[in-house]
Amino acid sequence: MAFPCDTRPFSAFEWMIAARYLKARRKDGFISVIAGFSLLGITLGVATLIIVMAVMNGFRNELLSKILGFSGHLTVYSNTGEPIPDWQELAARFAEIEGVKSAIPYIEGQVMASSAKQATGTLVRGIRLDDLRKLSSINNDKLRGDISTFDDGDGIVVGYRFAWKHGLVLGDTVTLISPRGPETPFGNAPRMRSFPILGIFEVGMSEYDENVVYMPFALSQEYFLNEAGASAIELMVDKPDEVENYASLVAAMAGDRTQLVTWKKANATFFGALAVERNVMFLILTMIVLVAALNIISGLIMLVKDKGHDIAILRTMGASRGAIQRVFLITGSAIGVVGTIAGFLLGIVICLNIESIRQFIGWLTSSEVFSPELYYLSKLPADMDSYETGMIVLMALVLSLLATLYPSWRAAKLDPVDALRYE
Repeated sequence: MAFPCDTRPFSAFEWMIAARYLKARRKDGFISVIAGFSLLGITLGVATLIIVMAVMNGFRNELLSKILGFSGHLTVYSNTGEPIPDWQELAARFAEIEGVKSAIPYIEGQVMASSAKQATGTLVRGIRLDDLRKLSSINNDKLRGDISTFDDGDGIVVGYRFAWKHGLVLGDTVTLISPRGPETPFGNAPRMRSFPILGIFEVGMSEYDENVVYMPFALSQEYFLNEAGASAIELMVDKPDEVENYASLVAAMAGDRTQLVTWKKANATFFGALAVERNVMFLILTMIVLVAALNIISGLIMLVKDKGHDIAILRTMGASRGAIQRVFLITGSAIGVVGTIAGFLLGIVICLNIESIRQFIGWLTSSEVFSPELYYLSKLPADMDSYETGMIVLMALVLSLLATLYPSWRAAKLDPVDALRYE
């Protein structure tokens, strides 16, 4: 029985032959092993790319949300380094700008925190109770203690790592030592004062949870001898990515005596390094998929050489060059498609359970896999971007398809007479 001279592209006949070539036989065992490694390589490559990109996105988004939940999107300082005297008026005017959610004045100073357990450097921020409640990273369900009397007393609010490091609980006292004390004939005398712990917060970034203390605004003015004004005014806006648009309005309103720092400028080096690392990791891990695609090429070339006699018979029975080319195109593409789908599913499963996997590995190895002191986050984040994941899958499919072009073209160019003569 002869086949039609020009079979319909991707007909059942072509799929049947491709399926037979994909099945492992004893004499084709080595070729099947290469195909298996190609499939495994693409699966691991796609899964690794999805996982790493999701973790990098999670890092950026988590850090961004925590930094912006703790600090303002736009900070107004005095350009002379002195306190801002008319901070109340400026804060009220800034809050009236469309798109500005809040304008928070604060007083800031470095102190030494001393307890019975140890002494550490600490950043103190003097803030009003209403403004403290506007900070989503502080005023949330993780906040312990009652801060309703924050403005009226001399209590402070500390991070949970600060409390743990000093061995303190709610109601305990900690001594804060400021170098900016009263002047004496021998210079400034250190200012020492003990404060009860009114609340304990958890931002989720060890840098903040360990080193920042909140103090009532009026009390901080007295403690730092700064009754003239506020150190700075922080603004929270509706659209942080468009903070430059608000900066021009704030600058015109504040005048020449102030300087503005946006969150992008303040964290430019940090987020720039994250972006570079993310792009480099993408290029490096793409090599895994590329190597797997090269394995498809080598496997198909060996398959074409092994099936030379079969190709010659098919050609003499009426199969066209296009049909032969499509058979090997389907054979190689099937490896790429199945591997890509398997890698996509594996990547999703790992991303959805990445924190549980981290905890299991930490338990298995009895080590801290993701140290908060090093990475500033209390858990391993993974945030999958649908567009980015789709591009990874598309890239893997395209590379797999390109890998089949040369071997399938070589199979189609095979001369059946020569193949049968030297069989």
